[in-house]
Amino acid sequence: MGLPRRGLLHLAAVTGAATLPLLPRRLAAQAWPSRPVRWVVGFAPAGGNDIVARLMGQWLSERTGQPFIVDNKPGAATNIATEIVVNANPDGYTILLVGVAAAINATFYDNLSFSFLRDIAPAAGIMAIPLFVATSPSLPARTLPEFIAYARARPGKINMGSAGIGSSGHLAGELFNMMAGVNLVHVPYRGNGPALASLLSGEVQVVFPTPPSSIEFIRTGKLRGLATTGAARSPALPDMPAVGEFVPGYETTAWYGVGVPKATPPDIVDRIYREVAAGLADANLKARFADLGGAPMPLSSADFTKLIAEETDKWAKVIRRSNLKPV
Repeated sequence: MGLPRRGLLHLAAVTGAATLPLLPRRLAAQAWPSRPVRWVVGFAPAGGNDIVARLMGQWLSERTGQPFIVDNKPGAATNIATEIVVNANPDGYTILLVGVAAAINATFYDNLSFSFLRDIAPAAGIMAIPLFVATSPSLPARTLPEFIAYARARPGKINMGSAGIGSSGHLAGELFNMMAGVNLVHVPYRGNGPALASLLSGEVQVVFPTPPSSIEFIRTGKLRGLATTGAARSPALPDMPAVGEFVPGYETTAWYGVGVPKATPPDIVDRIYREVAAGLADANLKARFADLGGAPMPLSSADFTKLIAEETDKWAKVIRRSNLKPV
């Protein structure tokens, strides 16, 4: 039996009222971005995080017609940048370049003013990438086994630069210390760019940098690439061995993605994911990332959240075993 006309009108009114709150959110997601987007990066210019943000940001700017402005806020292993985004208006116009430091910092720092997975919504994965073991060509060790022997003969005398305390390069080096039986002395900088500058000048002897920041130095012979930290050799430099070929079981991979303030509407989070995924499907951008040694990682919000949780658990074990503490 059908409803009376008055009942139908009442039902339509109730349904329409229930739908109204959804309309502004959907319209906002459809309109995003309608003004410039601030992309906060927790490292200095010229490092891997910065390069990835600028490449993806340029593509998104061209696609959407709105500028994606990279704002470098180095310091405290990305905690300064993360806190800026945690406290930003959750409207999709302040986003964070998320890296493996987010998973490391959860254990490395005891007194953070935020909890990453509580206060940041991972919106989209961008790229996964191994690190390199890079040394100065002036160092007599020309291969990874030679470098390990060289370092073992000089415990506490080989300086290892990194993008900062608790950065992926720092933890990769600490894991290398543990598994290769060496004692590299950590020297933190405010990004891979400054760390590599110190490697080029001879202030430090080894760095575990991201490929985007170091691959051209290695290709041109300004730095010596001894190995990649990935599970297999990098297609970008296929002649370079993996650390695991000489140190069984050693593997570490960096990754990048986009995060937003936790209260950002789900429709905008999904829109960010769809736009980033479209970029990763673009042949030209994909080729740029591949040339830097990376592989596209088009993870949705849920999948990116799962990855960060798994990486948080992995690095917590390394930090506790090594008894690492912030300086």
